[in-house]
Amino acid sequence: MEEALYRWLAATASVRTDVLALIGVGFSLAVSMHVLLRKRVVGAAIGWIGLAWLAPVFGSALYLTFGINRVERRARKLKRKPSQQIDETPQATAAVPEAYAALDRAVRAVTGLPTVAGTAIAVFRNGDEAYPAMLAAIGSARQSVALSSYIFRDDKIGREFIAALTAAKARGAEVRVIVDGIGSGYFFPAAWRHLTRAGVTAGLFMHSALPWRMPFLNLRTHKKVLIVDGSVAFTGGVNISDGNRLATGPSFPIRDTHFRIEGPVVEQLAQAFATDWAFVSGEELEGELWLPPLTPVGDLTARVVTSGPDADIEKIATVILQAIACARTSIRLTTPYFLPNELITSALGLAAARGIAVDVVIPRRSDHRFVDFATRAHVGPLLESGVRIWLDEPPFDHSKALVIDREWSFVGSANWDSRSFRLNFELNVEVYDTGLAERLDDFIQAKRERRLTQADLDARGLPVRLRDAAVRLLLPYL
Repeated sequence: MEEALYRWLAATASVRTDVLALIGVGFSLAVSMHVLLRKRVVGAAIGWIGLAWLAPVFGSALYLTFGINRVERRARKLKRKPSQQIDETPQATAAVPEAYAALDRAVRAVTGLPTVAGTAIAVFRNGDEAYPAMLAAIGSARQSVALSSYIFRDDKIGREFIAALTAAKARGAEVRVIVDGIGSGYFFPAAWRHLTRAGVTAGLFMHSALPWRMPFLNLRTHKKVLIVDGSVAFTGGVNISDGNRLATGPSFPIRDTHFRIEGPVVEQLAQAFATDWAFVSGEELEGELWLPPLTPVGDLTARVVTSGPDADIEKIATVILQAIACARTSIRLTTPYFLPNELITSALGLAAARGIAVDVVIPRRSDHRFVDFATRAHVGPLLESGVRIWLDEPPFDHSKALVIDREWSFVGSANWDSRSFRLNFELNVEVYDTGLAERLDDFIQAKRERRLTQADLDARGLPVRLRDAAVRLLLPYL
């Protein structure tokens, strides 16, 4: 009797093992087919397929959770025209210098948007200059206020913005606010709570406390955009936080650069916000309340470039590659985090090899130590190719700007790392104007305080080099 029971149990276990093996093979095959059809990056595709076959159940579960870009499907579904009243007739591209005609054509092909003349841009340094101008604009709003911020703290300056937005709504203006669901605090950010309690219509971008929504944890809106009455816009790197007001002596001061934009190009910023708002809430922002007719107010030519893990994937990175290829004399950039992918690294190295002055300015110490570690393990090939990398002394500078030949500039929210180029939703503005480019170029050059050399990298001890190289493996998510 016992022997028969043992045989039955053994046979049952064997059948169960065979069934589980077949299920595992099925999972692995399904993941492999999906990866082969969907993943464009060869390294990522090989990694996911290998994991699925080495650990069929665990690997398949990880792929279902983190590997499938559900955001792209949802974004394509929700991406609509912000208003049925917009004239969809193709717009003529504004004239640009002949040397940049090819770049203009390439960026239009990437974005589907024309360059727009009649733009005026003012530059603000730190929150000390940017916040008063932004609050004054909100205070003057008559029809609408649109605000999107990655970080929106519930601190002194944050409460000033909440009060200004609440007052604008009380005056009869339509107000819409997007707060990132991660950057401003994962469990229902305090600023968002105060806004909604005050009756301000606010949404959390890509936010859910539910475990099965965790794939969205890594995808964030990094944009900093304020649009008032559809005619005045602010964008750049400044979040809403007391740390950006250096005059108040914060414990960790954050320098930054922000821009006030007027003219017809503001419509492109408004359309970008309207698309994001439809993504967050499903509401379509229509009519002249949000997209009024705009007239030229300046002499600059500009265009908005958005990027994100949806239909806009890698557009900012592609524009940067095009600009590097068009450079004739100089490429200068400043960024708080510098972990570009191999394509951009190669493009910068090739530019330096053909005699173009390439200067990269990064903080000596950023606000993310792991990024600093990974950067030291990442920049060796650039130094070998002749790219000059400079360290900017504290306080930490969060500014992002690229200038080509002191004639073309690219500013906005995007850092030079894989997170900004591929995972985050970002917004940059390209500007064809010598005056602004020269000002930004001088600003970048003034930050070149100490040059990072190959000798500095070689001086790191073996434990430090191993640490830096290990952290670099996290490059896609830093």
